[in-house]
Order: sequence, then structure tokens, then C-alpha cells
Amino acid sequence: MTETLASRSQFLSLHLLETLVAVLPVRDENGSPKTIVYGGAERHMITSQARRRAERMHARNRANEGLGPLAGRTTSLRTREWALLTAKALESTHGWDKDEAIVTARAVLEATGLKFGDPAKKTVANLTKVLLFAPSDTGERIAAHIATEAEALRAWRDEYLAAQSSLTKPKGSSRKATRDAESAEGETADAKSLPPLPKPSRTAVLTALAPRDAIDIALYGRFLAEIADSPNVDGAVQSAHAFTIQEAEQIDDFYAAADDAKLERKKNALDFLDAADDAGAGMTGYQSLISGTFYRHAVLDRRRLKANLQAAGMTLQEAAEAAAAAEQEFVTAFVEAFPEAKKNSTGSTGSLPALVLAFEGERPYNYAAAFQKPIDENLEDKGGEGPAGPAGVKRLITHHAFVGTRRPDIRAARILTYDPQIDALLDDLPASGTTKVDTIADLTS
Repeated sequence: MTETLASRSQFLSLHLLETLVAVLPVRDENGSPKTIVYGGAERHMITSQARRRAERMHARNRANEGLGPLAGRTTSLRTREWALLTAKALESTHGWDKDEAIVTARAVLEATGLKFGDPAKKTVANLTKVLLFAPSDTGERIAAHIATEAEALRAWRDEYLAAQSSLTKPKGSSRKATRDAESAEGETADAKSLPPLPKPSRTAVLTALAPRDAIDIALYGRFLAEIADSPNVDGAVQSAHAFTIQEAEQIDDFYAAADDAKLERKKNALDFLDAADDAGAGMTGYQSLISGTFYRHAVLDRRRLKANLQAAGMTLQEAAEAAAAAEQEFVTAFVEAFPEAKKNSTGSTGSLPALVLAFEGERPYNYAAAFQKPIDENLEDKGGEGPAGPAGVKRLITHHAFVGTRRPDIRAARILTYDPQIDALLDDLPASGTTKVDTIADLTS
């Protein structure tokens, strides 16, 4: 079915079921799987933060490799290392001394409003206190401006650093008292006593830090509280936490890691006493692993996406073209991307969804309620629904068909499956107003 851009609804809702076996894609502070309680039962959870980063990096990496509809378009980087990246560009591109480059880059960014770590601690001295999501060429742009205005900025930097060093902590005070003295009001007063960054340089830094035409910022948004006049972006993508549609299933797997050198000696031992000295594993421990069928949901606000791109300076036509490309890549990442924790030891990133349901509407639609009652995987003749994968598909499609009869704005529903058993099952389900498709690109018009 061919549709014009004007005929499309504002929201594209995506729903996905995927079965994972013996994985650990996210962990809490104790290394245990994350869980929630829903419908009176404990479920395993994959946080939306983990999902969003996996999707964002999947799209960014493809674009940087010249693959997919976003090839050649600007993407972003979320890091605390903008001073280091700026200094690296000053050193490699503009021939600055390494030490001078980092001191200057930090001073310029700090004077713009960003806060840095403790100067006395090498590991954090040149890192901003918060992660900053900005276009990936931000460091190069700031470095180019510093190099152009090198004479004036060197003079300002020396004055700034001298004034900064003259600001001393209260004498005879305890560490706690010192921390109390460095309150938000105190920091503001100190900042006001420092020579301000020249206005053209501040403007140049803010322009470099601005979202500009970065597609992933338009999609996922950005919030930067430290610089009030740097534009924030309300993202066009909403993501829900994924959860298992059956009760949580976890195993604490005991492992024994072999010591190659010790086993080699044991194999070549001349008598059993020597062999006994090298008996046993090199290291032992436990790791938690989970299995289950997860329900995932995300929604794209097409109107917000185009508005974000226009706010970045694109014309209406440019924004429409960029939004269409971003939508295609977002749907691809939603289906294909997966958090990479323990990917080598569990093969988790190779999973394919059992079902993807995509449809348009005038508002977002979250179908988590279809799984409020956890699926009972006992066989049907024992009062259960059978394996969670097929049972979840039945529930999701039935739920969608029911909602669709009461919400006339739901339209253009499409289904993609990579499971031949699910494909056959779909043919046996009552009509739900959905169209089966064969590729990810067919999920969105």
C-alpha cells in the first residue's frame, strides 16, 4: 500500500515479542538481573535506557559506515570528554602543544558554563561532571574557533587561570566546611569574579554544542541543565521498559575457569603426586542468567521529529526527507539492536524477534496490559497456555484486534515474523486488520 507523507498519522507504534535463552543483557548494582513486579508476578526487565542506547549506537554505527538511509548524515556522541576531544583536535589539526591544548580547551568550556571534575584528581580533572550529548564534530568545531582566535584566547586564558588560582578556600576550615562553602551560591559568586569568555567565542562554543542537524538528537532528545541558553530537545521517541510475559526464570550458573598453564603441567606430570598439586580449577564463581519471552514497545512522534529538525535549521522539505530516513533507521534499530552485555559468552545479540507489530495512530498505544496476567506455560490440557512465544503472539494480536474495533484512528497495521511456527500461527488467528510483510522496511510506509 502506497501512502503520501501527508496521509500518515502522527504516531508510529511498535510492539515486539522476542524469546531469549540464558542471557544477561542488563544488571543491577549487585550484578543480578533487573526485575519488576507486574500483575502480582515478578518479571525480568530490560530497561529502556539500555534499549535506547543499543538502538542509537546501531543507527550511528551504520550511518558512519555509509550504510542505511542515514548514511552521510550528522550523528552525535554522548561523552564527558569534550575538553579532551577539543584538545586532541587542537594538537593534531592545528599544531598546538598537548598541555597547552588541554588547559585552553578546559578553560573555554568551563567559562561557557560546563562544570568539570576536581583539578587535583587526574582521572576526572578534564572530564565534565555530566555526560553531554552533542554532534560528533563538536570538538573539531570548537578547536577550529580557538585556533582562529588563538592570540585573543591565549591572553584571556592566562587572565582566567590567574584569577581562578587566586580564589582560595577558607583558611583553617575542615573538608566538610569547605564543601559547604562551595555551595551553589558560592560557585556562582566565584564564576562572576572570573573574566568572562569573549562573547564571539561563547557564541561559537554554543553553536558547536547545539543539536544542529544531528539526527539522533532529534530522535532521542537532549537535556543540558548546566548551560541555560544551550537549546534542549524534547525527543521524538518514547521507549518502554521490556519485560517478560511469563514469570521470571533465573539460574545462578556455577562456572569453573581452567588455568591453561596448570593443566599443561598436570598433563605432563611424571607421577600422580605432581598431578595432584595441579588439580582443581583456576577460578570459580557464579553468574546469573535469565530466559523468557519479552514484550517491547516504542513509539515515534513523526510531528515532533520534523519539528526538531526544522528547529535545527532545516527547511520543511529537508526536514521531511530527513525524518523519513530517520524513521526507517529507527524501525531497523528497534528490530535489530540489542544491548551487548555478555554478548560473547551468551550470543545474545544474535536473537531475532518472534513478532513485530507496527501501526499508525493519532496517539501512542502501549499493549503491556495484554500481559498483566503472566502466561502459564503449562500445556493447554493442564490448564496452561503452552510456550510463551506462541501464546504471547495470540494474546498480542487478539488484544490489538479488540482495541482496533474501538479506536478508529488505528490504521496501516503490519506484522513481521522471523519464526516459521509463528508465521503459520498467524494464518490461523481471526482477522485482525493486519498485513504480513517480509522485510523491516515494509513495516513503515
